[in-house]
Amino acid sequence: MIEHALDRLLGHPSIERVCVVLATGDLWWDGCCYAGHERVVRVEGGAERSTSVLNALGWIERYADPEDWVMVHDAARPCLRGADIDRLIEALADDAVGGILACRINDTIKLETSGGTIAETIPRERLWRALTPQMFRFGLLYASLNNALRLGKSVTDEASAIELAGLRPRLVEGHADNIKITHLEDLDLAAFYLQRQSRSLQPPE
Repeated sequence: MIEHALDRLLGHPSIERVCVVLATGDLWWDGCCYAGHERVVRVEGGAERSTSVLNALGWIERYADPEDWVMVHDAARPCLRGADIDRLIEALADDAVGGILACRINDTIKLETSGGTIAETIPRERLWRALTPQMFRFGLLYASLNNALRLGKSVTDEASAIELAGLRPRLVEGHADNIKITHLEDLDLAAFYLQRQSRSLQPPE
């Protein structure tokens, strides 16, 4: 999955470097085809997503200016399209805050009671599913994640930290096939999407 994700990121002309955040004692990275890549660096992860991202930003700090853009992408999302990276960059080029790739929710959403019954049906017209990459100015993201850590607030994505700072990240619509591998059955679906994307990129005979 990491190799597929790195294929998409390193293949994009606007992305200069990639930090891969891995658990301490990871045994698989050395066998990855990108382990020795000149534009890729391995960074040790933290106890939570936010601390892992902070570790990566700490490494980037030596190279980045506060106004430089940084993206955070889940390695478990191998089906990211180059076109969606283009769309994110173009949509946020003049944005003061930044934003995320996201998909509108099409399912009917139910709110559960403590007893496991339906409390209410949530209107879905303004509901989105957060995807990655999420893209923000380096200085803003670094400060916002550190602020969340200082306040003891748990943030499940980078946009949450930006929201906690009182700002409103932009939603940029991406493709629904940018799925996150969470369950074993997701692997088959990801393989299907990758195969279909590969066919769409092949020139006609």
